[in-house]
Amino acid sequence: MRRILILGGTTEARRLAERLAHRADLAVTVSLAGSTTAPARQAVPVRTGGFGGAQGLADYLAAERVHVLIDATHPYAANISSNAAEAAALARVPLLALRRPPWVPRAGDNWTEVADPDAAVQALGPSPRRVFLALGRSEIGSFAQAPQHSYLVRSVEPVDPPLAVPRAAYVTGRGPFTEADDRGLLRTHAIEIVVAKNSGGAATYGKMAAARALGLAVILLRRPALPETLAVETVDDAVAWLDHASALPIERGV
Repeated sequence: MRRILILGGTTEARRLAERLAHRADLAVTVSLAGSTTAPARQAVPVRTGGFGGAQGLADYLAAERVHVLIDATHPYAANISSNAAEAAALARVPLLALRRPPWVPRAGDNWTEVADPDAAVQALGPSPRRVFLALGRSEIGSFAQAPQHSYLVRSVEPVDPPLAVPRAAYVTGRGPFTEADDRGLLRTHAIEIVVAKNSGGAATYGKMAAARALGLAVILLRRPALPETLAVETVDDAVAWLDHASALPIERGV
């Protein structure tokens, strides 16, 4: 039986775990960072919390005799992906990255790509605007630099402490979000511009389609550079790779 560790927290990680849960030839564990208090239910055993950097993850891979490491974390979780690549090399464990492709602009889109939240604040400009922030809690704080705007903030978890600006409203929710729902949300709050990550996938694309339909500009945070490693884009491809790897003799360095 091969031991598989999935670094999760994404829809793809959860769906991959569901696909593998009943495989008699695999023992699958999903690792969650623990930053969300009510994570989605997983079909396999879950480990919660950090590992203590790359060396800590390498030690875990050795101690648990993990045969394959799958990095299915968020495209913006660059530190975790970097640690995964380093740990896999240290422990001599095969690593597969499951990376959803980014969204690409279509006719009618008005996108501006920026490097980070501070650059997004600058891109909003000095004039007051009604802004929809679809970002994580770690990125939202930068917008306190621009208190002239009115913000609608959507996040999985409540934003605590709230954004230090005079005009901010909050909604919580976990995707998928439909185009119709997001179009209604943007209209209800008279949103003029959207700030988001280029997360890719279907679950949160609703806001992008809604912005296009309403003629709204979008500011997108650029994806971070990720380690160069073997990568696939779909759960089907990840399962196919595991099936191929399962036909090979077990070779581990620990």
